[in-house]
Amino acid sequence: MSENNYKVELLDTSSYKFFKGVYNDFKAKAVEEYKFELEPLEYDEFIDAIEKKYMYCIVLKENDIPTAFLVYTTSISESVELSIIHCLGSEDEITKTKLLIEKFLSLTENDRRSKAVSYPMLGHQSVFTADIAKFGFKFVGLAVLRFMMGNASSERILENLKTGELGEDYQITGYQDSYREAAIKVIHESFKDTSDALYDTRYKTLEGTKDIIDKVVENIYGEFLPEVTSVLLYKDTPVGFTFSNITGGKIANIPLVAIDKAHRGHGYSEMLLARSIKTIVDWTKLGKRVFSEVNVTTETNNYKALKLYRRIGFREDFCYPQAYLV
Repeated sequence: MSENNYKVELLDTSSYKFFKGVYNDFKAKAVEEYKFELEPLEYDEFIDAIEKKYMYCIVLKENDIPTAFLVYTTSISESVELSIIHCLGSEDEITKTKLLIEKFLSLTENDRRSKAVSYPMLGHQSVFTADIAKFGFKFVGLAVLRFMMGNASSERILENLKTGELGEDYQITGYQDSYREAAIKVIHESFKDTSDALYDTRYKTLEGTKDIIDKVVENIYGEFLPEVTSVLLYKDTPVGFTFSNITGGKIANIPLVAIDKAHRGHGYSEMLLARSIKTIVDWTKLGKRVFSEVNVTTETNNYKALKLYRRIGFREDFCYPQAYLV
């Protein structure tokens, strides 16, 4: 179909009735085809979020019937976060995607003067990589690894794990809110020059990192688990962290692992991570809190981190391109 037969615009009340079909098509495919951990919002909840401007939806119409859409938000972080591009069927999919991206870039022009664009191209969206690269997007490969509860192999690896000894004046404990300022500094110093800072520029500043830590510990990114979060203390000063939260249902997540530079090279990241995972496994076995898995994400070329997670009992599940535009 010719591009001339397509119309691309922000979703508004005049399209709600007809948009429901393409949205529900996405919703039915979200977990299997797009690797969503949680079911997307119900249609009425999605519309409510659009009306409250928590997010924005760009719709592509064919003869006034919505057949593709793009969702983004500017309110969660310092980035413009592109959440999903979905087309009803595969006909002319690349053309539709290009038109949606063009409209997105036009609508976010002012925001992009001070913010990077972040776009996790999960599942089927990876087929768009070459085409959105033409708009200036760059990419970081990310791997998702999972530690599955009840998996005999993973649990045996964890049980048999032999970590080093803590040095003198070191101890490992759970999280207390008095550690927050130290966490901000350790995470900032550890992440400011990494690929994470390319698509989440908050890591580049202490103020931005504070926003990340605040949203983790104040349950914005899911339920925070302070008892599971492991903290490395040196002479009672926090110098390392493995944060943990629940992203939904029975799924636990390790969003941040960092050790102050002066205390690296002694295997402390492994000790912190092992404590957190063992706590989750024990809780599940005892029925205190039941989890189905713990997941982590790291760069596909971060072999040191991949090796660390494998030693704990994690296994790679899938990889995807994390796109960013600065």
